[in-house]
Amino acid sequence: MSDNAMVWPCLTYTDAHAAIAFLEEAFGFKTTAVHGAGPTVEHAELRWPPGGGIMLGSPRPDNVQDIPAGQGLVYLVTDQPDALFARAVAAGATVLRELRDEDYGSRGFSVRDPQGVIWSFGTYSGE
Repeated sequence: MSDNAMVWPCLTYTDAHAAIAFLEEAFGFKTTAVHGAGPTVEHAELRWPPGGGIMLGSPRPDNVQDIPAGQGLVYLVTDQPDALFARAVAAGATVLRELRDEDYGSRGFSVRDPQGVIWSFGTYSGE
């Protein structure tokens, strides 16, 4: 297995265009692709600047892989949790777990985006 392997969570949003705008503003994702017509996003890719990213789209009856819109929990590693927490709160994320130091050495927080997905960020990058 390659040491360069990346995980790309896939999410479904009722208003995928609004989700993209929020994820860029609140967390600093960079949109690299958006496909679809009108309000429907068939496929979008957003890069997480430190590496990897997410894919998302609108609910579609023809997609058997859709998870329910607004559900999911994603953890991302950051070396700037304080600045990211302030940015997320300023963008309107709902704080679920305040920024704090954990007994296992991580510093991080958890928020919910406006459509229900939970995002956790921390300095812990695995053992």
